[in-house]
Amino acid sequence: MKRVFLIVLDSFGIGAMEDAPSYGDIDVSTIRSVSSSPHFHMENMARLGLFNIDGVTVGEKTGQPEATIARMTEASKGKDTTIGHWEIAGVISKEPLPTYPKGFPEEVLAPFREKTGRGVLCNLPYSGTDVIRDYGDRHVETGDLIVYTSADSVLQIAAHESVVPVEELYHYCEIARQILKGKHGVGRVIARPFTGESGNYTRTPRRHDYSLLPPSVTMLDQLESEGKDVFAVGKIKDIFAGRGITEAVYTSGNADGIQKTLEYLDKDFEGLCFINLVDYDMLYGHRNDIDGYAKALHYFDEKLPEIMAKMRPDDILMITADHGCDPGYTVSTDHSREYTPFIMYGRNVTPKNLGTRKTFADIGATVLQYFSITPEFEAEGML
Repeated sequence: MKRVFLIVLDSFGIGAMEDAPSYGDIDVSTIRSVSSSPHFHMENMARLGLFNIDGVTVGEKTGQPEATIARMTEASKGKDTTIGHWEIAGVISKEPLPTYPKGFPEEVLAPFREKTGRGVLCNLPYSGTDVIRDYGDRHVETGDLIVYTSADSVLQIAAHESVVPVEELYHYCEIARQILKGKHGVGRVIARPFTGESGNYTRTPRRHDYSLLPPSVTMLDQLESEGKDVFAVGKIKDIFAGRGITEAVYTSGNADGIQKTLEYLDKDFEGLCFINLVDYDMLYGHRNDIDGYAKALHYFDEKLPEIMAKMRPDDILMITADHGCDPGYTVSTDHSREYTPFIMYGRNVTPKNLGTRKTFADIGATVLQYFSITPEFEAEGML
């Protein structure tokens, strides 16, 4: 019974891609920044070969990596979560998804106000914590929705749970998702509920993402059509709009995501368990919190032996990332255009260094290769 556990360390980039300057990213490297922290310890990932990957200049290389390793190049135009995960699953985006550095136009906002019956506050790129600090009071007073974006292709809606019940906020996001199509087809609409009092507003874990449907077939679709199980942990279901997924669980953070992964390791199934650990990006990368990021990586590294101990003879563990988010890059708090690591471990995997790959989609092709399924997208397996 073959199983693949594919873990995405959200935003764990390993150095700037050659075209990074065209994305506004100069000399970025998430791994380099976090390695400057005294809390950066990744002995188990080092043993697998993390620091032996092409271009990684930090950490101590091992003489004999225990895993297959590679440096992954993003072939898509973009550097966000949706495009990164889509490419891992086989979809290469030739055009970037739309972004709104000056806010959304009236042709988007007018129908949104009409259909929700509520006004709109902010409508600018903003930090998620800053926006509720700056607009929370007015939202509570008026009931108007806090609508904001970022450098990524997103529309986010923040609302206090006592003013707009969470299910109602979700409904408003569904309305926005219906409006945002075609040229305004942003990658994600995100519900951002918060609670608290004036001066002390805090976001709750009941975030919910509404993504575009992938524009072409993914490895998830192919696995499902072949009768394999496709389990999604964290925000994977949202990223793929539920398509190609047979079972999904949400998580409250990295620790919960790792715990749910351990639980799936105890289950009998044949197919893929696709996990996203989002804290690196959401809590630390975007907030320039180098120590927090390093501590979170160390926690994952500490749990890695427990994950590996539960693996069965025919299991394969894959560890990668979807983009960068350099917490030491003070010019911006947005994602960074970086190469990502790929580590593949299991009894059926012969350790080797595959150098630099042309696309994240080789990961999806490798998953399908293991199940003897021919990819319906351009990529090469790595087994």
